[in-house]
Amino acid sequence: MSKAVQTTALFPLGQVLLTPGAIEALNEAGQLPHEFLSRHLSGDWGDLCDEDKRENEFSINRTLRILSKYHTSKGEALYIITEADRSATTILRPAEY
Repeated sequence: MSKAVQTTALFPLGQVLLTPGAIEALNEAGQLPHEFLSRHLSGDWGDLCDEDKRENEFSINRTLRILSKYHTSKGEALYIITEADRSATTILRPAEY
């Protein structure tokens, strides 16, 4: 018997936005934003250096932005940035930053 894994969101996302480049990268990879957003919300910061991961941990309960970096199945990098005031979270390609 398998159990469903429950993930508690560490912070609110606010409005979720995708840039044209992010939409294109996700479509090319056949992936959905939810896959990356759930990782971001649970504290899996993806492909960040340890210093940036520590900064995110510090930022969770403060008014500071939170950044994650992931790669699609096609190898395309994507950033997810939650604004400091938690009003919005944007998925974008690094070149769109």
